[in-house]
Amino acid sequence: MSLNNALMQRDLNVLWHPCTQMKDHENLPIIPIKKGEGVYLEDFEGNRYIDGVSSWWVNAFGHNHPKISQAVKDQLDQIEHVILAGFTHEPIIELSEKLVDITPKGLSKVFYADNGSSGVEVALKMSFHYWLNMGQSKKTKFITLSNSYHGETLATLSVGDVALYKETYEPLTMDAITVPSPDCFHREEGVSWEEHSRKMFVHMEETLEKHKDEACAVIIEPLIQCAGSMRMFHPVYLKLLREACDRHGVHLIADEIAVGFGRTGTLFACEQADISPDFMCLSKALTAGYLPMCAVMTHENIYEAFYDDYDTLRAFLHSHSYTGNPLACAAANATIDLFADGSVIQRNQELAAHMAKATQHFSDHPHVAEVRQTGMVLAIEMVKDKASRTPYPWQERRGLRVFEHGLKNGALLRPLGSVTYFMPPYVITEEQIDHLAKVAWEGIEIATK
Repeated sequence: MSLNNALMQRDLNVLWHPCTQMKDHENLPIIPIKKGEGVYLEDFEGNRYIDGVSSWWVNAFGHNHPKISQAVKDQLDQIEHVILAGFTHEPIIELSEKLVDITPKGLSKVFYADNGSSGVEVALKMSFHYWLNMGQSKKTKFITLSNSYHGETLATLSVGDVALYKETYEPLTMDAITVPSPDCFHREEGVSWEEHSRKMFVHMEETLEKHKDEACAVIIEPLIQCAGSMRMFHPVYLKLLREACDRHGVHLIADEIAVGFGRTGTLFACEQADISPDFMCLSKALTAGYLPMCAVMTHENIYEAFYDDYDTLRAFLHSHSYTGNPLACAAANATIDLFADGSVIQRNQELAAHMAKATQHFSDHPHVAEVRQTGMVLAIEMVKDKASRTPYPWQERRGLRVFEHGLKNGALLRPLGSVTYFMPPYVITEEQIDHLAKVAWEGIEIATK
């Protein structure tokens, strides 16, 4: 038995993998990874795979980046963890200062959580608790978009709308107010992204007007609904939303967990609409995939609503054991430093243009409905019938065939249903993008026969 197979059998004896029907692995191999370097993952038999999805969208600068690795190693010699209640440490002070400096104007306070879902829960609770402290106890609802995803804890499932994640646990979740998404895949022929996004905002405006007295906040993934098949919309929607939230007295929560730190062509997606949300959730690429961490940014006026004598019981009593872990802070500080001179964003724009060029011909494929792109995220959506955009039945798992072909040809392209997408580390080269495009084309040919 090969070493890869031996490790796979050991794995299957004891492990339950995330987001997986484990019975699949009776036929689909689990790939044991020995090491990573740059865009490559390498298994125990020397096979290498381009990490085309940044290991669930976290790995911004490639695996085993020397500067980030060294920063974590140096911190390990100082302090690995310390309680953040009543104590602090230099890496978290430095990180908080950097985040306040680089995020949209007015986001002056940082609250930390252990991961993205936990960070969204912080923002939801903080928004509700703000209104409670301000004497507006009727504000208990959240407004979200159809096809949205914000995590898999119960509160985050409540404000998400991807059926695969939500329906099973719906009896356990709270009710949210769902508004039709501005998803530009559904625009009419000849209608621009901007025009469609403006048109779809009518639904949000009506909802805010109707529910302003009971709504705490609107939560949104700026520009890309990532888990929702990488569906995309125009920045004008964010601009209209910021204005409407201000007008109706409702908070705006920007979930930039997946789209922050350069993914959309700017450091943060909100920059493309020139807005500042009331809460901004940052995770994934925050630590470049090294360690779990989430930062929740907010404004001074929200912070002040909790600032009072202890016996008023207005404090935000929320905590995680590993809040502000120094090792994660060290990774995050090193990651942010790599963005400092602007060359990463500039290079990403060049790489994004090459991704567009390398996949331009996919639009002519008889079973590709759309090739869409925002910055360093590009998605290719397969359909049964191109003219009517009739989707393949989800049970056919067409995207899985592309994934399997990719593994045989040195590419990790884990799909979202019938959507194959590229979301690679920023250290990828044009030649490596060309390889992903070649493998994806071959895989789609196989999947649509």
